[in-house]
Amino acid sequence: MSSRIEQLINEIDEYIEECKFKAFSNTEIIVNKDEIQDLLGELRLRIPDEVKLYQKIISNQDAIISDAQAQAQEMLAQATAQTDELVNEHEIMQRAYAQANEVVAQAQAQAQEIIDRAVAEADEVRKDAIHYTDGMLNNLQMVVGQTMDEAQGRFQAFMQTMQSTYDVVVSNREELAGSLVTMEGQPQQEPETDEEEQ
Repeated sequence: MSSRIEQLINEIDEYIEECKFKAFSNTEIIVNKDEIQDLLGELRLRIPDEVKLYQKIISNQDAIISDAQAQAQEMLAQATAQTDELVNEHEIMQRAYAQANEVVAQAQAQAQEIIDRAVAEADEVRKDAIHYTDGMLNNLQMVVGQTMDEAQGRFQAFMQTMQSTYDVVVSNREELAGSLVTMEGQPQQEPETDEEEQ
């Protein structure tokens, strides 16, 4: 219960204590209806304000918190109705305010329980989302890794083919170089003269 609600209840108690007794009576008092309704009206307004604070924490639980507010307002309305019916009896009036105080506490406890449950459910949803995202990233990692392995294998095969071709080219050049050396080492034949032909 908030400090302001406690203050309101204390103000109502003090107001009752300060009311004057009716003439020739030790139990009936004179109550200003506007003043006490103002106090009760502010008390009724304070409960939804307290519950609305939790709506800012869990945005996706608006419906649950609104239901808790409605329940609290209904309980306060019932307590206020009982209080209005018993304003002529001081002792019963005190008991009515005590009941209203209890109703407020119960309503706030129920609202807090609903909000705690909503927070737990939101945390569970976040955990599930994290696990799902991690699973997706794991699958992506496996696909990328497999693709890299396959690319590496194809690259190695390509390099082997290039090396083989390179070796063939080197071998062919060596053979050509050997043939060129052989041809350069042979003596050149002199051309035959006309006299030898005769």
